[in-house]
Parts: sequence; C-alpha cells; structure tokens
Amino acid sequence: MKATTIYDVAKEAGVSIATVSNVINDKGNVGKKKREEIFKVMERLQYKPSVIASALMGKKTYTLGLLIPDVSNPFFSEIARSVEDLAHSEGYSVIVCSTDNKDERVEKYIHLLEQKSVDGILIGTGVDNADILTQLSEKSVPIVMIARETSEISVHSVLTDDFKGGSLAAGHMLQHGHERMAILSENANVSSSVERVRGFRFALFEAGKTISDDQILPCHSGIKDGKIAASLLLQSDSRPTAIFCCNDILAIGALQAAKENGVRVPEQLSIIGFDNTLLSTVVSPALTTISQPMDEMVKLAFGLLIATPEGGGDEIKQRIVMQPELVVRESTGPSPKE
Repeated sequence: MKATTIYDVAKEAGVSIATVSNVINDKGNVGKKKREEIFKVMERLQYKPSVIASALMGKKTYTLGLLIPDVSNPFFSEIARSVEDLAHSEGYSVIVCSTDNKDERVEKYIHLLEQKSVDGILIGTGVDNADILTQLSEKSVPIVMIARETSEISVHSVLTDDFKGGSLAAGHMLQHGHERMAILSENANVSSSVERVRGFRFALFEAGKTISDDQILPCHSGIKDGKIAASLLLQSDSRPTAIFCCNDILAIGALQAAKENGVRVPEQLSIIGFDNTLLSTVVSPALTTISQPMDEMVKLAFGLLIATPEGGGDEIKQRIVMQPELVVRESTGPSPKE
C-alpha cells in the first residue's frame, strides 16, 4: 500500500501543499477551523510527517540516543527503561545502543545517531579514545553523560559519588573485622569503577590497612566474568574473607563462584556489590550493595538534555553528583575466625 503524502492531504482537504505544511509546522495565517479540518484529514488518511524531512528543515525529530555498555546489565537495562518511560511521557522516542565499552562501537553508533538526526544523546558508556568525544563535542547535537563523566570535553554530567560509594563498601567490611579483602573491578576505561576502587583503597588507608594490587582483578562486566575472577581468588593461598565488586552482576558471579567452591556466604566470605539493581534482591543470599538513585539521575539527565540548545550553547556545564547509600542484606557478615 502506497504511503500517504502531503500532496494527498492537500488534495483531500482542498488546500495547497503550502497550507498543509504551515499547519504541520505551526506557521502562517491558517484559521482555527481550517487547521482542525486539515488535522482531521491527516488523521483519516493516517498521514505522518516525515521525520527526515523535519530534520532537514532544522526541526526537532523528538528522537534521542542512549549509549550504554550492555543492555543485559540490569543497572543499564533499568536506566534504559527509565529513560524510555520518561521520554514517552514527553513525546520522545529513544534509540538504545549497547557499546560493550568498545570505542569502535561507540563511534559507529554515534554516526548512526547523527544520521537519524537525534535531538540529543545520553552517554552512559566508557570511552577510551578522547578523539571520539572531542569530535562529538564539535557537532550540533546536545550531549549529557549519565553514570559516567569525562575530563576530555565539557558536557553536562549526572553521576553518583562513586568514590564515596567505594568508601562506604570498605567501611562496612572494616566494621565487620575483615582484614583480607579483594576487589573485582571493571575495565580501566570505566571511570565509575576507577573511582569506586580508589574510594575503597582510600578508606582502607585511613584505617591503616592496605590491599595489594594482585587482590584487585579487572574483568569484563558480566556474571560469568565475576564468577571466573572470584574463583581465582577463592582458590588462591591468600583467600580473601571479603570481596567488593564494582557492580551487582560481578557480585552475583562471585556468589556463584563461592557456591561452586564450597565457600559459605556470609559465614566464610562476605560479598558486596554496587548499583542496588533488582537482581540484588532476588539472589540467595540477598546481596548487600551500594545503591544509586537511578530514577532521579535519569530525570535530571533527561531534563538537562532536552533543555540544552542545539550546539550546546555557551551555558555553564553542570556536574550533578548524587549520593550513594549502603544497603545491607544477607551477603555480608563478620569476618570468620581463623
């Protein structure tokens, strides 16, 4: 079936194409009655103005891009759902892109989003190559970073105080008397994970404790990766009594590793995650974790994005830092007696 065109609408309504265009774009001197008649014809013919044509005329497309590392990660799937719900309520559509924290995929998706003439891009993924961000900052598309930040370019960012979150995790372990601690971190290009590790180590330093580099294992952000890394720690001669994981899915992998290695949680091993995703409440034992205010972060980031003028303008870029909270559940407890 042939798609309805603006010509079809004009012919059916008995007006010129220019008049229909003025009604669509809210321009010109078209009377209220005639305007209503044209809208009724558009509805009857199921005519939808071309998004591409609107973009070429410099109009909003009411489409946004969202770059996240992995939609299967419950933290980012919850972020994506929250963004989509909020966008829908404001009349926007969202194109969600999973980058796996790989620069080539980031670059590919940014080009795709530019071709789609999106009105703005939310970036929640790590980026190693500064040139990608520099080139993006020179484009006319507004950018806001969520749950991430970068020193490479000046953009709005909404994130959690990851350093404080890491400190809270360490403090909780110290209160339970743990001495032999380990960390499962994400890759070095993930700024949030770097800050969480830094905060954890700083809290230990203030307490007169240290953690050796070989007890900090970088790995890909996945349950399988957390399981493999935690198994290495649990099978080593210096088995830790507590593991801090830089996100919940790594922590769930660590829980699986403990079970397979016959290590009881929390009697013999305490495990703490980060994010407070839905999964943290349904695993057994329920996961102690550091909570991020995801919905509030999305609301603030979305508001900044749609309020940013095309090209970014000269306004001062905001860096909004949310406060994390320790959520104590069943996966942590006192250090086992030697």
